[in-house]
Amino acid sequence: MTTAARRYHITTFGCQMNKADSERMSGILESMGFEWSESPDDANLVLYNTCTIRDNAEQKVYSYLGRQARRKHEQPDLTLIVAGCVAQQEGESLLRRVPELDLVMGPQHANRLQDLLEQVFNGSQVVATEPIHIVEDITKPRRDSDVTAWVNVIYGCNERCTYCVVPNVRGVEQSRSPQAIRTEMEELAQQGFKEVTLLGQNIDAYGRDLPGTTPEGRHLHTLTDLLYFVHDIPGIERLRFATSHPRYFTERLIRACAELPKVCEHFHVPFQSGDNDILKAMSRGYTHERYRRIIDLIRSYMPDASISADAIVGFPGETDAQFEKTLKLVEDIGFDQVNTAAYSPRPGTPAALWDNQLSEEVKRDRLQQLNHLVSVQASERSQRYLGRVEEVLVEAQNTKDPTQVMGRTRGNRLTFFPGSIDDLKGQVVSVKITEIRAFSLTGTPLIPALR
Repeated sequence: MTTAARRYHITTFGCQMNKADSERMSGILESMGFEWSESPDDANLVLYNTCTIRDNAEQKVYSYLGRQARRKHEQPDLTLIVAGCVAQQEGESLLRRVPELDLVMGPQHANRLQDLLEQVFNGSQVVATEPIHIVEDITKPRRDSDVTAWVNVIYGCNERCTYCVVPNVRGVEQSRSPQAIRTEMEELAQQGFKEVTLLGQNIDAYGRDLPGTTPEGRHLHTLTDLLYFVHDIPGIERLRFATSHPRYFTERLIRACAELPKVCEHFHVPFQSGDNDILKAMSRGYTHERYRRIIDLIRSYMPDASISADAIVGFPGETDAQFEKTLKLVEDIGFDQVNTAAYSPRPGTPAALWDNQLSEEVKRDRLQQLNHLVSVQASERSQRYLGRVEEVLVEAQNTKDPTQVMGRTRGNRLTFFPGSIDDLKGQVVSVKITEIRAFSLTGTPLIPALR
């Protein structure tokens, strides 16, 4: 490929891990001399970073791909890449389905993009889906924000939830060293980032694959230890982490979050179902009683903490009574937000083969009921903010109202207030909340922001 006008476009589907992978791949492409293009149609390298958690995300990828594959017949120098979980799952069969593809690469290979592209530019059609030891981040990601950043701390997942394709596509758990994580965060602080979210598919598992134990037999490296280790980095004002697994969520971790002032009072702890038999069929490894105890414990240390979660309705065999238990759990706990999904069978997972699948109509109806309850609750949870003063980290201008800026409270509520983004970006502003909605707030700034 000639070096003139090398432009790339990445479309990202799915989770925060995928977003972080896309930022790293953007960084690699820019270090190779590519420039970002808003439109895939103006780019001569198009990359789809894919998600296979839900069927509709996968179908969308194929329709986008079809358009670019047709374009490639007119522009043979177009480089077409599928990365991420669909790439890992489908491998070579993707090439049979879309022969115009140049590169199919699983998520473990994100940091190898330059090497793989060099093979492509030398005329090869490449499939990189074999398991490898994660290559440490050396390229600077092209961050989508310049205030908040993701930092991967553990890749892969060793859990075997019966509905989930992640372990098949993201590989076994591999933790990064605490020092590598701290170094990346120190660089972010020097670049002016104010908030870091530590990411892992199952972040509470962090460190258990790293060597070393204490005299009492506890792993030397845990998520709790990592929070203490990175907490004092000057310039980083807020820390978050996601996603947690109830099976590994400890009181020691909760206590650390209460003790460390930079750790935000926001916990994302998926429960998936409120029924123990369904949880067992999902191989989640906990009961709804244990889940409730975790939330009680969080609230005993931090009464005002925001709690968000994930839930699946319509899992194979789920009865009306079992679904009611999910509604009951949601009602009892009072979540700030719940990401909901109707179960969709994923290739290569045990639950996809079971013969007690529910109809789409039942799944749709249950999803609607749950979403209604979640929305009502989120509105109720928002009430507590009215009249309160909240610390808001300013991230961007309100795209719908240029007189306003937007940011998040420590509890992760999106908040809008009047102000200039040029003056306020990256600052923490005290805002009096005057208006509340289910998932966002509006307020007035109390005092001029301090740097």
